[in-house]
Amino acid sequence: MTFVVTEQCIQCKFTDCVDVCPVDCFHEGPNFLVIDPEVCIDCALCVPECPVDAIYEESDLPEDMIEYIEINAELSKTWPEIFEAKEPLPDAEKWADAPNKRGALVYPEAD
Repeated sequence: MTFVVTEQCIQCKFTDCVDVCPVDCFHEGPNFLVIDPEVCIDCALCVPECPVDAIYEESDLPEDMIEYIEINAELSKTWPEIFEAKEPLPDAEKWADAPNKRGALVYPEAD
């Protein structure tokens, strides 16, 4: 199993999880983080660090978040790795508890 970043991260992009990851499995997009399932070692250190509870073990994903397994796998192939924590997005607090954020996920255009 691997860990998966879900919808609650969209428009927040808190990066506390990045600092505790021993294998640098996080990748950064414009308004979301993802975990590379090929690199994740299932240590779970990132889970308690996420202030918006956006990270789940794959087997514990709520049914309505299953699509995030594929989203993390696909986006981690093209988005750059992130190695250290950064400031969250400017409106992160406003978006932290917002429901139905999937439509706000930004996919950068391919070069």
